[in-house]
Amino acid sequence: MSPAEPAPAGDGRPVEDEHGLPPGYLLRPMTVWDVPEVLAHEATLFPLDAWPAHFYEEELAQTGPAGGRDAHGRPPTRDYRVVVRDVAAPGSADDDGPAPGEIVGYGGIMVVGDVADVQTVGTVAAAQGRGIGAAQLRWMAAEATVRGASALMLEVRASNAAARRLYARHGFQELHVRRRYYPGGEDAVIMRKAL
Repeated sequence: MSPAEPAPAGDGRPVEDEHGLPPGYLLRPMTVWDVPEVLAHEATLFPLDAWPAHFYEEELAQTGPAGGRDAHGRPPTRDYRVVVRDVAAPGSADDDGPAPGEIVGYGGIMVVGDVADVQTVGTVAAAQGRGIGAAQLRWMAAEATVRGASALMLEVRASNAAARRLYARHGFQELHVRRRYYPGGEDAVIMRKAL
């Protein structure tokens, strides 16, 4: 299977565009083979606090389907996925957007008990404004619900007005501010969505 082909979810469910991805994009589980490309996007999207490779490797070791087991034989608490440009989509090589097969978005959640936390979520600049971020929020909420969560939490830089608006449009409410949370001393806005 090439990196651009949709992979089934860990429990055998196909991962398609049921979360509202625009035509020509696919959502699939993130693998360790995706980490180098994700790291390149991290450096651009989150230059002050990009995750190193070992963070992703440790997170991916804790992934697996709801009701299954992770790489350590424990119930999985994480789910990470990437959005890729579909190489088979008509016209996928004909526009100025991302190249076919390229990762254009990624994200991950942690679910412990009845609360899920967005660990990371990002959409590359060339794919922003196409509904990819919104689709990622929908799959995170849906997967968190499947795993038993009743709320989805996240932290966002106080200065990231565009992300805060996106989260608010998708039902997240601002709870409070965590002072000097991010490297460089920027505040984080803590947001929550009931599931």
